[in-house]
Amino acid sequence: MTKGVSHSLFDDVQAILLASLFMSFGVALFTQQEFLIGGTAGVAFLGSYASSWSFGQLFFVINIPFYGLALWRLGWFFTLKTFVAVGLVSILSDWIPQWIVIDSSIPLFAAIFGGSMMGAGLLMLFRHKASLGGLNILSLYLSKYHNVNAGRFQMVVDVVIIILAIYIVDIWATIYSVIAAICMNAVLAINFKKGRYLASLDS
Repeated sequence: MTKGVSHSLFDDVQAILLASLFMSFGVALFTQQEFLIGGTAGVAFLGSYASSWSFGQLFFVINIPFYGLALWRLGWFFTLKTFVAVGLVSILSDWIPQWIVIDSSIPLFAAIFGGSMMGAGLLMLFRHKASLGGLNILSLYLSKYHNVNAGRFQMVVDVVIIILAIYIVDIWATIYSVIAAICMNAVLAINFKKGRYLASLDS
């Protein structure tokens, strides 16, 4: 197995900050189009569309129960960095629409660009032994201990969740959400190397 890549504190900090910006900008595009995504983020999107809670508030709260699994099986350092990343995305996803006004965008562009940006953000987090909680934690656990490809696992679950949400959102929003999920998880499936990035996950 390839030895895990070692990163300095500066490497981790800049990667988590940039990844959080990528993810939050993707969330802003998705919110403008009322798209969905799978996992805990998808639940947060649905909740924000149906209540007065923002995506950031719901995303932070929903992720709390998953830190136990992360701490138990993936290590305290991974859990700490994941907590920071979730906190940043929760804050930035609510702030970015106030900094950058997106009046309109072509849905297909928003799906492809937003999904790819979120995939790149997740890839950066995974490479620096962090995640965005929820399904990310479960997929990394399965990848490390049960030889399951993280990107493919998330793609399947994301698509299933989005299809089940067809009764809540517009049919076209659902279709574009599936495209976004495929783009996001394709970035992970193609670029994520288990031996390279999970070898020292619990260090």
